[in-house]
Amino acid sequence: MHSVVVLALPGVVPFELAIPARLFGAARDTNGEPLYAVTTCTLDGRPVPTAADYAITVEHDATALAEAETVVLPPSGKLCGDPAGQLDQDLREAFGLIRSGTRLMAICTGSFVLAAAGLLDGRTVTTHWREAEHLQRCFPQVSVDPDVLFIDDGDVLTSAGVAAGIDLCLHVIRRDHGSQVANEVARSCVVPPWRDGGQAQYIRHPVPEPSPAATAQARAWALQHLDRPISLVELATNARMSVRTFTRRFRDEVGVSPGQWLTGQRVERARHLLECTDLPIDRVAEQAGFGTAASLRQHLSAVAGVSPNAYRRTFHTAGSRTAESRLAASTTAASTMKTRWSASGRAAIRPRSCAAQNAVAFAR
Repeated sequence: MHSVVVLALPGVVPFELAIPARLFGAARDTNGEPLYAVTTCTLDGRPVPTAADYAITVEHDATALAEAETVVLPPSGKLCGDPAGQLDQDLREAFGLIRSGTRLMAICTGSFVLAAAGLLDGRTVTTHWREAEHLQRCFPQVSVDPDVLFIDDGDVLTSAGVAAGIDLCLHVIRRDHGSQVANEVARSCVVPPWRDGGQAQYIRHPVPEPSPAATAQARAWALQHLDRPISLVELATNARMSVRTFTRRFRDEVGVSPGQWLTGQRVERARHLLECTDLPIDRVAEQAGFGTAASLRQHLSAVAGVSPNAYRRTFHTAGSRTAESRLAASTTAASTMKTRWSASGRAAIRPRSCAAQNAVAFAR
C-alpha cells in the first residue's frame, strides 16, 4: 500500500486538508482493498489551529514524513504573507526527514512552503490564481503558471486553489492506477473525473464603467450592437473623431486598442449567453458578433481555455424562463450589466440576475 502523509501546518485550510484522505482513501483495487494509506501529521503531533474556528487534533508528528512515499502540503497561513520566504527551523528539520525520491504535492498555497524549501527552483508550478503573482515575486527562480488547474512535474506536483486539489489527487490516482480506478473514486466522491480547461475560466477580468470620456459614447453604442460587425470607422464616426484621433484617445482611456476591447466584449456577451440561456452555440456566436461557432470557439478558448460546450456545462444556470425570453432580456444587457476593465484587455460582464456568476456547478 502506498503511504501518503499530509502535513498540517498552523492555519491550515480544513477543506484542502481533507482532500487527500477523502480521495486517496476512496481508491480501491479490484478486490476492494485500499491502495493508499493516508496519515495526517503536524510538526510536533499537537493540535494545530485552522483557518476556521476550530483546531485539528492528529495522532502523528513530523517523524511520519520519514516513511512517506508521497507528501502533501495543503494551504495554510505559512509563508503566504512572508516576502522573505523563510522556513522556520522546525519546518526545515521536518523536511530533512523526507527521503530522496519522495513524491511531493502542494495544494493551493502549499506551493509557498515547497518553494521556500528550495524544492521548486527551476520548475514550472501553479497555485491559486490570486496568489500567483505573489509567489512569483517571492521566488523568482520559480516559473508560475496561473492559468492551469495543476502541473505534474514528475516527482513534484502543484495545484491551483481549493477544488483544484481534487483534480490533482484524481490525476495522481489515474497516473498510479489508471483511469478506471480514478473514475470510480470520482463517482464515489460525486465529482467529475476530469475538468476541462484551467483556472482562467474561473477568473473574472473587470473593465471600467463608461465614464464621461471622449470615447464613452462610442463604447456604449458598440455594446448595443455587438450582434453585428462593427468597424473602426463606425466607432470613430459615432465619437465624431477621425479614425487616427479616435484610436489614440481610445487607447489612452481604456488601455487597449478598439479591436481588442471589442473582441473582449464579444467574448463576455457569449459567456453571458452560454451561462444564462439555452441558445444553440451557433446562435450564441451570432448574438455575440462572432458569426460562426468556430470563431466563437477560437476566441473563448483563448480567454477561458475551454470550448463553448464545456463552458456551458460548467456554468449554465438552470431556470424556468424560455430561451426566447432570456434572449429578449439579453439584447438589453448593455444597460443592465455592470462592466469594469483591466489593462489586459479582457472584459468581464457581470449580469445582476445570473446566479452562475456566484456558483460553479461541478456535476455534469
